[in-house]
Amino acid sequence: MATRQSVDEHIQKCEEAICYAKEQYNEGSKQEHYHDIEYQSAMQQLENAYNDLAQLSNSANSQQREQLHRMRLQLQQMQNKMTLLNHDRPL
Repeated sequence: MATRQSVDEHIQKCEEAICYAKEQYNEGSKQEHYHDIEYQSAMQQLENAYNDLAQLSNSANSQQREQLHRMRLQLQQMQNKMTLLNHDRPL
């Protein structure tokens, strides 16, 4: 069974990934943005956090699963926003 501490640590990691992704999204939406590596890194952090939560939810109780599910939805929403942003604008 997942401990409360491990769930809290994973949630914190996800919140940090979302925060970093939001920063990169804001930078990516600006004209003349060329920070592709940072943008891709933020997307990779979101994906890693999503996968970690999916694994953790296998050993979580029902209350923890609900909490992890809500966080996964937030991660997915940010992933979708970043994917839909026209980040690779042609020059």
